[in-house]
Amino acid sequence: MVPIDRQAGFWDRVARDRSFTHALEPERFLPLVPETGRILDVGCGYGRIGDQLYRMGYTDVWGVDVSEKMIERGRKTFPHLRLDILPGTGLPHDSNCFDAVLLFAVLNCIPTDAGQSALVADIFRVLRPGGIVYISDYWIQPDARNRRRYDQFKERYGMYGVFEIDGGGVVRHHTRQWTETLLAGFQTIDLYDIKVTTMNGNPALGFQYIGRKPEEER
Repeated sequence: MVPIDRQAGFWDRVARDRSFTHALEPERFLPLVPETGRILDVGCGYGRIGDQLYRMGYTDVWGVDVSEKMIERGRKTFPHLRLDILPGTGLPHDSNCFDAVLLFAVLNCIPTDAGQSALVADIFRVLRPGGIVYISDYWIQPDARNRRRYDQFKERYGMYGVFEIDGGGVVRHHTRQWTETLLAGFQTIDLYDIKVTTMNGNPALGFQYIGRKPEEER
């Protein structure tokens, strides 16, 4: 990934005081992944989703994040979780080794098409055939405040929907067309809208996607 797709320094700076709100819905997840399943939370932050899974009965849960400070916070808050710093060369896991991979408010932290595509390809690689990917992120927003930000930064970043936030972070909101293109390798189980609150406390329209890695041909 190029530096703009990692931004570890930004996330280190805000690691102590930011909270995330995208919610994992147990009623959607439990029927798809057995409690014995091995789960990877990519961009786990301080481990809140991993802890939720642990309390749901999942014990083989792994989390990775680019931010050393987020991982440090998570290890102190949830010492029962396996949380590791994500290296710059992709996911440090074997192919076909996870039953589910989670990506909660992570794509919006990766502004480029190439960076998102590389991560999704790596997720596809580490998932077992039939494994589940569960993504939560942001659509392009319709309100005037966000439209102004999209217009302001479109020339700088070469894409409508990419913009800068306070503290120097660069984030991205997504069109439905790009999201469907990005995830075309998976078999879609569900794609639905959600209402979320951003880490800066603003209401936003998001989406959740659940897909399945196709079974290997026999």
